[in-house]
Amino acid sequence: MAAQTQTQTDQAKQAIANAELFETATTDFTSSEIGTRFCALLFAWVEPRQLGRVLGSRTEFQLPNGKVLTPRLAFVAATRLKRTPRMYPQLAPDMIVEIKSAFDVLPRLQENVQAAIALDVQVGLLIDPDEQTVTIYRPNNVIVTLTDRDVLTVPELLPGWELPISSLWSPVF
Repeated sequence: MAAQTQTQTDQAKQAIANAELFETATTDFTSSEIGTRFCALLFAWVEPRQLGRVLGSRTEFQLPNGKVLTPRLAFVAATRLKRTPRMYPQLAPDMIVEIKSAFDVLPRLQENVQAAIALDVQVGLLIDPDEQTVTIYRPNNVIVTLTDRDVLTVPELLPGWELPISSLWSPVF
């Protein structure tokens, strides 16, 4: 476990050094649909409770160190961003979501999420449609992978929100 954590920390540092955060491959139909589902389900919880802002379409965040973070989806707590800026917010989002497309390489996405955590993102989610998993990253270096039988919760940012992992996958009609 300690060796895995050290390797992940080293990978995150390397990704930060590369400065190109979240330069990922083109999205595909499945990952786009999952992103839309996730965004809609999160927005439906956040908006009526005025918890913050749910952002998609690879919104750019200008970080204090000058780097630009461009996750697939993001959440920023209302306490940290009272008004929507016209340009890029100058802060790290509280939560980011990356979704593996058919064109992505999983280790690169893992490095990106770990790099975001190292840059003050509180929670990073990596959705892998191929394995039908959601991996949760937090600053404490504990990485948890959820499967179809699990329910995603993020109590530190979204108290009471529960998302069954199985609700993310495309339905078969």
